[in-house]
Amino acid sequence: MAVQHSLEVGGDSRCDDDGHPPRNGTAWTCVAHIITAVIGSGVLSLAWSVAQLGWVAGPVCMLCFALVTYVSAALLADCYRRDGADKGPRNRSYMDAVRVFLGKKQTWVCGSLQYVSLYGCGVAYTITTATSMRAILRSNCYHAHGHGAPCSYGGSYYMLMFGAAQLFLSFIPDFHDMAWLSVLAAVMSFSYAFIGLGLGLANTIGTPCFLFIV
Repeated sequence: MAVQHSLEVGGDSRCDDDGHPPRNGTAWTCVAHIITAVIGSGVLSLAWSVAQLGWVAGPVCMLCFALVTYVSAALLADCYRRDGADKGPRNRSYMDAVRVFLGKKQTWVCGSLQYVSLYGCGVAYTITTATSMRAILRSNCYHAHGHGAPCSYGGSYYMLMFGAAQLFLSFIPDFHDMAWLSVLAAVMSFSYAFIGLGLGLANTIGTPCFLFIV
């Protein structure tokens, strides 16, 4: 009796329905990734930015950015499957979706912009980390020796430390598959939000105008 081999995609239980290794994400990791993507360290300066825009332009800008985020998420969800089918092959990366729907030329353009954006984010976070470390050291110096003390620190050393830490973490295998990393990122995002909320409330309660209104 001849052995018949199934040619259907996903016939192997060890593969997904499109022939790739099965996904092991859960609803909790999905929520953690969404929170991490939406809530970042930028919320710490959000209150100051809204205050500069005012009570009208600030909320309007926040609503506009929320709309852009919603439309972007909807477009990415629609581009997840090829040909708009529920059982079609998955586009497992942003560049795969661009290649399928826009062609190879646009993929080169998209890939270039994507890597330039990643490079810019890496540089920005490296500089921000060094600046934050210098601010912490300067604050500790002022508390210990007074505001008249010559508290000045360079930033190159901390940039090198942060770069070395990033280089070390990049060699960890399957770093993106660690479930605890998503949970940690979500906790940090909530921490940013609560820190910003706490500082905003403390500043508002401490103002004379608020005390007068109450």
